[in-house]
Amino acid sequence: MSKDSTKRISGRGIELLSLAITIIVWQLVADYIVANPFKLPSFTDVLFAFFKTIESGALFTDLAISLLHFGIGIVSALVIGIPIGISMGWFKTVNRALDPIIEIIRPIPPLAWIPFAIIWFGLTHISAGFVVFVGAVFPIIINTFDGFKSVPKVYVEAAKVLGCMKSGSLIRHVAFPSALPSIAAGIRIAMGVGWMCLVAAEMFGVSSSGLGYKIWWHYYLHQMDFVLVYMLILGFLGLLIDRMFRWYVDGRLLKWREGVVV
Repeated sequence: MSKDSTKRISGRGIELLSLAITIIVWQLVADYIVANPFKLPSFTDVLFAFFKTIESGALFTDLAISLLHFGIGIVSALVIGIPIGISMGWFKTVNRALDPIIEIIRPIPPLAWIPFAIIWFGLTHISAGFVVFVGAVFPIIINTFDGFKSVPKVYVEAAKVLGCMKSGSLIRHVAFPSALPSIAAGIRIAMGVGWMCLVAAEMFGVSSSGLGYKIWWHYYLHQMDFVLVYMLILGFLGLLIDRMFRWYVDGRLLKWREGVVV
């Protein structure tokens, strides 16, 4: 067995042990310290509630709807945020024109846009996606901008010497590959912020279905075990999305950037 394989197995063992200890502590605290399933359902209570949710089929519907909302918001943020960040990072005039507008709108919490989302789009999938978009677009713009501003000038000069003179060619072949690590970091941050905005948007009435909506719905019914089921699903799903993104970006697009691994 290779050294890398041994490290992977050892790492997985530590992760599984950590999860097992957390579950045991959770069960003991819920049963013997809190002793109130409304305040803190035990692990077994949540497990039974999870199986009930699977049997009813509601979980898969809520999951599909939330992923649809998330997809609408993230794709819109990518389509709008990356070109704006590139334009601001490459052209000084564009940066001077857009920077004041972005810096005024950016500090506004995404949840403050919920009333306008409902007025503009109603209780629709686009409405929930819009709230996700507002939370996700600014990290993408800022990190793309920073990535393009950090492109070493020597790269651009070397490309010009080799005959790459047009801005479009320089952006495509020089600036964008150099800025890709920063852009990827911005997308990763945006997905985390967008995921949180999705849950809040669904909870506060932008959508009449989805994982966030069901958390609030079960709370009103005092079914806290089901509330924890949906909370944990949100956590695991967010982890899965992040891991898949990192696997693709780090393994394919940024494979040259190994770094130091201990």
